[in-house]
Amino acid sequence: MIAVSLEFFALAAVVALAGAYLARSADQIAEITRLGRLLIGSVLLAAATSLPELTVDLSAVRQGMPELAAGDLLGSSIMNLLILAVLDLAHRSGGKMLSREAAAHALSATLSIAVTALAGMAILTAPRLPGFSFLGIGIWSWGILVAYLLGVRMIFLDQRVSARAAADAAEAAEPDDGGKKPVQPPLWRPVVVFTVATLVLFLAGPRLAHVAGQLADLSRLGKTFVGTTLVALCTSLPELVASITALRMNSFDLVIGNVFGSNAFNMILFVPLDAAHPGSLFADISQSHAVTSLAVILATAVAVLGQLYHVEKRRRVVEPDALLMLLILGGALFLVFQLSS
Repeated sequence: MIAVSLEFFALAAVVALAGAYLARSADQIAEITRLGRLLIGSVLLAAATSLPELTVDLSAVRQGMPELAAGDLLGSSIMNLLILAVLDLAHRSGGKMLSREAAAHALSATLSIAVTALAGMAILTAPRLPGFSFLGIGIWSWGILVAYLLGVRMIFLDQRVSARAAADAAEAAEPDDGGKKPVQPPLWRPVVVFTVATLVLFLAGPRLAHVAGQLADLSRLGKTFVGTTLVALCTSLPELVASITALRMNSFDLVIGNVFGSNAFNMILFVPLDAAHPGSLFADISQSHAVTSLAVILATAVAVLGQLYHVEKRRRVVEPDALLMLLILGGALFLVFQLSS
């Protein structure tokens, strides 16, 4: 038990280190390309930090542990929201990430709500409905993928309009300096760092799944609960470290975009898992995972309400804030433990 635990935390440390390099390089890429931290965080950084989920859960499905895989994907979304809530409470400018200053992220948050809702509906209905599939992938998984791609297109178009407006405003405000433009650092350096860090995450994942399965058997807590908590916590380490690193750089857009983008990206990972699983993945996993998906939807909705709510001085718990998110997510973890024990 001790040896397995040590190996588990050693792998988690490797994943965390790679996450720090991902955040720094993503911030540099956003600055050089001028695509914006919201878009880079919601798509590029979110996809990279979600790679542990992909490799871990593919390995888990191939080893006959779909419960662990589903619990990890949905549990990672809970952990990501916990990261956002805790950082929002702990940072010296507390409340900033759930205020109207962050309202631009409501679009990516709504996308994560939509695809998580589709996953929750699939979990509840797949065991009772005829299983339709195309290319070995169930119809629910295809629906999640299409919804995600349409949502990313909306975010891209929205950010392109915002970037043009910001560029025009900056150009109008800048004094005439004789046409000289600031020299940008080369793009290839952060791209190389980002790629190497992503590769480290991709390689560390399969072993982490194997060790997590061993811990689930030794602890006797059940694969649903272990997947939703222990594995999800470790595969969310890239998001945690990347968010802390971005917060230290005052890149709030990168932090929020990474959390909401990762939660949306986690749901499309059901597509390769469904392809790797014999039969319908959603029909073969416990319906207790629907509790997790509903909690993610509710907590994300609270975050969006906080971003769109006009009043800045709020009553704790009664009005949308990070503390209310913590209560919702903590209650969801307790329910999952009760249902899986």
